[in-house]
Formats: sequence, structure tokens, C-alpha cells
Amino acid sequence: MALRAQFENQDDIGVFASLSNSYCLVAIGGSAAFYSVFEAELAETIPVIHASIAGCRIIGRLSVGNKNGLIVPSSTTDVELQHLRNSLPDSVKIQRVEERLSALGNVIACNDYVALVHPDLDKETEEIVSDVLGVEVFRHTLANNPLVGAYSVLSNQGGLVHPKTTTQEMDEISSLLQIPLVAGTVNRGSEVLGAGVVVNDWCAFAGMSTTSTELSVLESVFKLNEAQPTAITTGLRASLIEAMS
Repeated sequence: MALRAQFENQDDIGVFASLSNSYCLVAIGGSAAFYSVFEAELAETIPVIHASIAGCRIIGRLSVGNKNGLIVPSSTTDVELQHLRNSLPDSVKIQRVEERLSALGNVIACNDYVALVHPDLDKETEEIVSDVLGVEVFRHTLANNPLVGAYSVLSNQGGLVHPKTTTQEMDEISSLLQIPLVAGTVNRGSEVLGAGVVVNDWCAFAGMSTTSTELSVLESVFKLNEAQPTAITTGLRASLIEAMS
């Protein structure tokens, strides 16, 4: 399912939330309506964690993660780090990183297997990304823009990239990542995809002003119509059928 949400009248929900296959982070201090959209869809399968990073609510842009791990900037306080550690599933590693390009969500795009990173990212950060997230790392730009995390959104099923990405570039990145890519927009024509949408393997959340055409592109590239958190839903379905019979 692709759903629409809003954080305090802001459509850039990817700024205030981060979603992976094993957890969802949401910024503190939002409205109940914002949290309920996420919790209704995710709470049965993965934890929805209310958090801040460096005292800021822009957690989706400051951190980057997948089902294996979460990387946060060095400005994250000890209290925040401890809260995240306590709330995340035990299998998820978390690490602080000293990096000049500290808006990690803007400079790194990843799924559970591969990551695209800003060409100027520190070598040490690249190694940490590879180690903590368990991914293969490629330095790349998108439509001549180094902010790969801001201009693309990836899941294990597919990826949405900046609308000005050339076909040749898409083919090249698609073969690196081994997933199909589509150029598109969110929030009625916004090119900043990372800020406008968060996605995992079975659901996506986009800003309120995302058009139905943009939503259907999201659903088809991320294969959301047939997607389900399989083991969990089949288990639930089996128990429901038992209860009904």
C-alpha cells in the first residue's frame, strides 16, 4: 500500500521519518494523526520509534539505515543513542559516525543489499556504511547531483530516481543495484524524492499533495500491490481462518 501523510502541514515526510524492513523512526512532537498513519500500517510487524537526533526532528535526513543497521551523525547525543539502542530490534546495529557531510540521509541511499553514496564521502564512512548496513557501496551521482539520498528512494523491489536522470544513467545504476528504476516525482512534481516519500518492501508513505498518478507509479515500481510482510501476514491469516472456522 502507498499511503499519504503529513507532518504538521509539511508534505516532506521523508524529512521527519525513516522506514526500513525492521523498524520505523518518526520525529517527536508530531500530531497524533501523523503517528496513527504509521502505527496503523506498521505496528503489528515492526516497531515505530519516536526519536530525535542532535535535538532535531529532521531524523529522516540526518540518519540512514536498513534492516541490518542504522547510522547516525556524531552530533547525536548519548541519551538519544541509548534510546534508539533500547528501542531497535536486537539484530539491528547502530553506530555514530564522524562525517563532514552530516546529513547522512541526503548523501546515502540504500536498501538491504546495496548503497549509493555521495562521491566525496569519507573513506572511513564508506567502510562503516558497508559494515553496519551490510551493503555493497557505490559512489555515484544522479542527474549530475551528488545528493543521491535526497534524489532517490530505494527498496529491495525497485527504486525511484530524479526525473532528469538519463536513460543511460538509469541503466547503469540499475545494473549496479540489480533492481528496476523509474524516474518520477512526489508531492505534485517535487524532485526531492528522499524528502517526499519513505518506503520498505511492503508499504510506502508519501506527502499529502502527492497525486494519484504519482502514487500509482510508487506502487508499481516498489511492487506494493502484491507486497506483504510475508511470514507475518501468512501467520496472521492462518490464525484468523482458524478463529473463523
